[in-house]
Order: sequence, then C-alpha cells, then structure tokens
Amino acid sequence: MLDDARAVLGSALLTGVVLVALLAPVISTGDPARQRDVVATRLLPPASTDTFGVFHPLGTDRLGRDVWTRLAFGARVSLSVGTLAVVLSIAIGVVVGATAALARGWVATGLLALTDFALALPRVVLLLLLAALWSPSVTVVILVLGVTGWMTVARLVYAESRGLVTRPFAEAALALGAGRGRLLVRHLLPNLATPIVVTAALGIGNAILLEAGLSFLGLGVQPPAPSWGNMIAAGRDALMDAPWIAGAPGIALVVVVVGCTLLGDALQERLSPARRMRARQSVLSR
Repeated sequence: MLDDARAVLGSALLTGVVLVALLAPVISTGDPARQRDVVATRLLPPASTDTFGVFHPLGTDRLGRDVWTRLAFGARVSLSVGTLAVVLSIAIGVVVGATAALARGWVATGLLALTDFALALPRVVLLLLLAALWSPSVTVVILVLGVTGWMTVARLVYAESRGLVTRPFAEAALALGAGRGRLLVRHLLPNLATPIVVTAALGIGNAILLEAGLSFLGLGVQPPAPSWGNMIAAGRDALMDAPWIAGAPGIALVVVVVGCTLLGDALQERLSPARRMRARQSVLSR
C-alpha cells in the first residue's frame, strides 16, 4: 500500500483526524462547553489570546467557546457516529444478503423484495422522517443511519454470495456435510471481506456527512455537545463576520471525506480479484 499515493494520503488524513479526536483533552482547553466572560471572549479571531490569557488557535464562537476545542471533541462524536452507523449497516446488510443467497423459496424472495423496496425510498427523506419521530440524540442518529444504509451492502453480499456458492470449494463443503451456517462463516465471509472492507471505507465518509446534515438541521447531535454539523449550523449566521466558526468544521468534513474516498479507492484497486490474479500469475511466471 505504500506505493499507492492515494492510500498514503488517505491514511495520513484519517490518522491525523483520529489522533486529534483521541488527544482532544490534551491538545485543547479540555471543555468544549466552557464559557468565561461572553462579552470579552466572543467572536475572537483565530490565533488570538483572550483577557484571561487563553490562546485560541481557531478563535471563539458567539458564546466565547473555543472553536479548536469544540472541533477536537466534535471529531470524537462525528467519527464515532459515522463508524458505528457503518458497522450497523454492514451487519444488517451481511445478514440479509447472505440469508437471501443461501435460503430458498419465499425467504429469499421476501428479503430481496424488502431490499428493493427500501432502495426505492429516498434515503434523505427517510432519514428526516425517522429522525423527526424520536428525540434527537447520538444513539438515534446511529440507529437511523444504520437502518437506512444497509440495502446496498445486502445487494453486494447477495450477488457475491451467489457467485461463491457455485464455486468448487463451496460445493465440496456442502458435499462433505457442511451446513449453510458453517458454509457462510467458514467459507463465504472470508471471501466477502474485501468488498465489505471497501464498502465500509467509502461508507464512513458518507455517514459522517449525513450526520453533519442531520445535526445542521437540528435533528442530530444536540448542543451543547459539539459535532461538526451543529458547529456549522451555529456559525451560519456569522459567515461574514466570523467565518472560522463554520469554516473549521467544514474543512474538517472535507478532510475526512477525501481521506475515506482515497483510502477506499486504493483498497478497491489493491484488493480486487483481477489484481490479485495478475499478481499471482506474475509470481508463477518467474
């Protein structure tokens, strides 16, 4: 992977954001909701020091809160929500897709019909509807994003599983008496790891964007808990006077999405069956 510039750059961007999130209490003021004298500390520009001697590398917002601190702690929320939502959607998608591929009769037909029906629904509208039905919270955002994102994973797993079931190793396992559960766990899932990993890498950036959109609309993570979405929403009224309030989380979102996309594209190319086959043939020809 070190010979692929996309993988190196994507990994570097994501590693930097993860380190900021993990070290947030150490590299910031430690309290994203802390307010001192609002009048004296509000809307300070980046790289300024307030009357209490506290340095603000990214300035302060309209309530005098340090933007860098809120950005660092918001990274924890946004990354956690995006990652857990993708894990949930992949878990649901793998179960539905693999069950449909291995089952017969009405079970497979029903699961595929359910997947097609869910795919036909506009995801943004469904997200807004589900988020509006319950009180906004981190848990609700994770569940909503996970429940609305499993369909493409299920379709991918179903298509790959149907192809793998006809392979000689799967037929041999069935002939030796392996049950469908053992076939799935021991033989199919290891071969499905590549497309699932690529889908997860690409899906995390999308999930973080959707979480930011929900928080921006007031249906996601609620203040004073920081997330990049509600930080952008808080700074939209001060774009002309204090663009750093919304600009900092906006740039952070771009960095994470670009990092996930670059890493996902690199993994997809590196782990593709065609590339592995070419590499194997190259080794055998030596």
